[in-house]
Amino acid sequence: MQKINIKTHNPKNNYEKPHFFILSKGYNSGKPLVQSCPNCFVLEFTSEQEKENNYWLAYSLWQSKFWRYYLVGSVVLFLRLHEFKPQFIAKGEALQNSYAQHIKNVQALNLLEEKEIEFSKNIALIKEMRAAILHTYTRI
Repeated sequence: MQKINIKTHNPKNNYEKPHFFILSKGYNSGKPLVQSCPNCFVLEFTSEQEKENNYWLAYSLWQSKFWRYYLVGSVVLFLRLHEFKPQFIAKGEALQNSYAQHIKNVQALNLLEEKEIEFSKNIALIKEMRAAILHTYTRI
């Protein structure tokens, strides 16, 4: 079983081990982040593969709105570390039962993310070309 170090992020800390961040405030609480923000948790792992697997677990929990039940606060909603930690670890342990399928899913998600980035670049180029063509009408 893997060991995950989950704690509140402090901007003064430098993290040497593979890590990612989880947003802890707002409706997007539970969203995994590559870059830190002021209101987040940090998850540290012993290997890059563990980080990747847990990143996609966190992403799927966030997308399925799993953390909405655990949000507290009347004005600004937030996720408590002592509620996040045991739930995330339990989901990670449950994932070990279907690890082979999880690896296939992670590979598929990585491929989809690459394609999404590629398509985003193509759309940006299309918009740029459209603007260039439309700009020619200002010279008429």
